[in-house]
Amino acid sequence: MPRPTAAQCAYGSATVIFSTLAMLLLSQTASGIGIAVIALAALALGVLVALTVPMPKTARTVRCTTRGSASPTPDRTAVSEAVSGARVPTHSRG
Repeated sequence: MPRPTAAQCAYGSATVIFSTLAMLLLSQTASGIGIAVIALAALALGVLVALTVPMPKTARTVRCTTRGSASPTPDRTAVSEAVSGARVPTHSRG
């Protein structure tokens, strides 16, 4: 399982804090058991929110083949265009 990102920790923590405060204010409980139940419910909600925040996409492997070439190694220009999305000028030897 991958480590949580900073955004996941922030969203989860904010959810725990704000949901605890909201439930305590709305329920107006004063008993220890009621506060413990609310704290556990807020913690479970925070974990749920942290786990449902989308993870960053992992880098995909780019496989390029040049036309007319039986070589398995991709052309450097084709790979840089595929990775950066922009054309890279090539210097001709002359």
